[in-house]
Amino acid sequence: MGARSKARKRALDILFESELRGLPPGGTLDERRSAAGSPLNEYTLTLVEGVVERLGDIDEAISAYSSGWPLERMPVVDRNILRIGVYELRYVDSVPQAVALSEAVALARELSTDESPSFVNGLLAKIAAMGVAEHQGHDS
Repeated sequence: MGARSKARKRALDILFESELRGLPPGGTLDERRSAAGSPLNEYTLTLVEGVVERLGDIDEAISAYSSGWPLERMPVVDRNILRIGVYELRYVDSVPQAVALSEAVALARELSTDESPSFVNGLLAKIAAMGVAEHQGHDS
């Protein structure tokens, strides 16, 4: 598993744990920083802090394209995989869309239900396509 894949998994762990403990997203980040024997991966920090900073926009995008699946009804792990995926798609220019999609699907395949990989892929693909359409509209 590559360094960025590990960083994504670690970011997911932090977001997932925060939500399970009833804390704000990223609420366990400081605990993880102090508990880690070595510093947390820089990309893990980028993802967690980025998701926390843009949570409203990210959740709005997920809600807009997840017809029939309100955010609060999604499994906690899927919701947080989607948040990381949307953050990478929209705000991390160094990650190609195909990589963001495949990494999110891989996390869903490894950590969630049998239906989750196709759900995550379909939803993120819609969001990615709309992002491209929005950028094209701004370029003209």
